[in-house]
Amino acid sequence: MAIQTFAAIDVGSFEVELGIYEISNKTGIRSIDHVRHVIALGRDSYGLGKISYEMVEELCQVLKEFSNIMKSYRVSAYTAYATSALREAKNNQIILDQILVRTGLEIKLISNSEQRFLSYKAIASKDHEFNTIIQKGTAIVDVGFGSMQLSLFDKDALVTTQNLPLGALKIRDLISRIPTNVKMHQAIIRELVDNELFTFRKMYLKDRDIKNLIGIGDNALSLYKQMIAVDKKMPDRMTAEDVNRFYDALFHMSLQQMEDLFGVNETYAELMMPSAIIYKRILEITGAEQFWLPGIRLCDGMAAEYAENSRQVKFKHSFENDILAASKNMAKRYKCHTSHNQILEIHAMDIFDAIRRYHGMTSRDRLLLRIAVLLHACGKFISIRDANECAYNIIMSTEIIGLSHLEREIIANVVRYNIRDFDYNQIQLETDIDREVSGGSLSVNDITIKIAKLTAILRLANSMDRSHQQKLSGCRMAVRDEQLVITTDYPGEILLEQMSFQQKSDFFEEIFGIRPVLKHKRRN
Repeated sequence: MAIQTFAAIDVGSFEVELGIYEISNKTGIRSIDHVRHVIALGRDSYGLGKISYEMVEELCQVLKEFSNIMKSYRVSAYTAYATSALREAKNNQIILDQILVRTGLEIKLISNSEQRFLSYKAIASKDHEFNTIIQKGTAIVDVGFGSMQLSLFDKDALVTTQNLPLGALKIRDLISRIPTNVKMHQAIIRELVDNELFTFRKMYLKDRDIKNLIGIGDNALSLYKQMIAVDKKMPDRMTAEDVNRFYDALFHMSLQQMEDLFGVNETYAELMMPSAIIYKRILEITGAEQFWLPGIRLCDGMAAEYAENSRQVKFKHSFENDILAASKNMAKRYKCHTSHNQILEIHAMDIFDAIRRYHGMTSRDRLLLRIAVLLHACGKFISIRDANECAYNIIMSTEIIGLSHLEREIIANVVRYNIRDFDYNQIQLETDIDREVSGGSLSVNDITIKIAKLTAILRLANSMDRSHQQKLSGCRMAVRDEQLVITTDYPGEILLEQMSFQQKSDFFEEIFGIRPVLKHKRRN
């Protein structure tokens, strides 16, 4: 395939960035240009709840210039995402419409979990380095302007990922209202970091040995450039001593000195100390021996996503396994029945694959079904009586890295209706479908039907292990004469499974138009 020119636009909390990339099967992803414009959208959004008209004017002008640059490079495709500042603004719909009308660019709001997953893909694009480093206990720290994401890996598996309200811009705005000296400001920031990390440390770091810390995001990249300005020989992998040496140098600088030495404006200089303190404190708390700054940005993740989706680049690391690993750890946290989940997952996937020509769903829908299986009983941790409602609330309140808000809503509703009568008219979605789905090609009715299909499969699979004794393990499935025939050779009684299976068959037939039949053939 010929070389493609791709553009990525990141409308962030503190700046707007354009990245231009060349992508091909032979050379992979190559960055050829980056343009950045500082605009503090987060100051308006976090402080006032909406973005001012003056800010919108400036933003549209910058994006119009970006559009002209893209035309000069003759880009064949582009992706434009907006993160927390625009996502949290009350007037974001008006702003998105203004951008489209005035610049011709379509901006998509992405959830925090999608944003962090993109950054994570950018690291994984450095295949060899990334796959080597995460074999040992590793924490990925993404300190943004609005919040911070902390993800833990152990033996190539994602253990957990959590979002914390420790953005550099938010911290700076908070301490700017406290009239005290620089030293006291640093102490206050450390207290804020420690307070937010207390629960995380208690739940996830107690018995975990963290060897490596990976710093990503705009703040990490800026800090690394500034570290090089202090020490010309600074590598991209540093020890705790290297970080402490830089921190001590930064600690004794005034804002004016930072501006002069690092070539940044006053606003950037004010964000350096909060970011440095956050990274330093996490390094101390985790006890990590090595700090790696791969120098990636969100635009790099967008390019990696496009390259992967267009099949021009194939990553060795499995991102789907990371989403599943995070879901399995979530299921473990809420004491879900592991052996039941394992057989239920097999049954659900076998049903999905057997009736593929009847359901018309995608591999992504198959992934959502797997996650629904893993989390279908998490609500019992709160209440056995109202388990389905509790499960719905748990899933809606928990970020699952790599999933959009709409995908989480689909999973939550599938779990909710697993043991509740399905009502096509009562499915209510928080997500604005026209905004969430590219081109507005799906309607609320389309999503409702998808939820119904996944629910029907989950219900039938669940009925096949009603006793939680895996009696139908190894059963065979085939579609014959408009029936889904499931055959088992289990030597004992399966009366509970047969009764439950019969109860779930009507809804399954209503959704897919084929009747599930359970055949029990005892061996002589």
